[in-house]
Amino acid sequence: MKEMDLEQIEQGVRLILEGIGEDPNREGLLDTPKRVAKMYAEMFRGLTIDPKEYFETIFHEEHEEIVLVKDIPFYSMCEHHLVPFYGHVHVAYIPRNGRITGLSKLARAVEAVAKRPQLQERITRTVANAIMEKLDPHGVMVIVEAEHMCMTMRGIKKPGSKTVTTVARGCFEVDAEKRKEVLALIK
Repeated sequence: MKEMDLEQIEQGVRLILEGIGEDPNREGLLDTPKRVAKMYAEMFRGLTIDPKEYFETIFHEEHEEIVLVKDIPFYSMCEHHLVPFYGHVHVAYIPRNGRITGLSKLARAVEAVAKRPQLQERITRTVANAIMEKLDPHGVMVIVEAEHMCMTMRGIKKPGSKTVTTVARGCFEVDAEKRKEVLALIK
């Protein structure tokens, strides 16, 4: 992965300002390119993080029932328009052989995946796959609910509309009752 080039981002922001007919040397815009570059460094820091690294630490506990962390807030940037989308992620898994992870690790993995130019469907899939690969649970279910600014402030202009994506792996993929149990817990 190429390291983030803040100076290049600043140059790009200056070009955008000029392209829309603004003067990047105007008082209110003088530091805008630098501020945007710093913001992008923060918003896209997930490009350098593998979410699987959060599941290196594994604990053992005699628990083979659903573990659910719900309503994990996230913010991401649509890779198609570079405008935000945001919402909540719900992550459920059923440990196998007592292999569990810290609850905060689930939220950290979500954040790492979201902090990239992204698609909601990819967030959902990437989080589920990372958990399956590193924890080897009986199953994983990830649900992402988000509002996309590309639908709210441009295009069709439908504020408040939510997109929901789901991924079910393992037992959640084949057992409708287990899926229903997770959905009921989320509600």
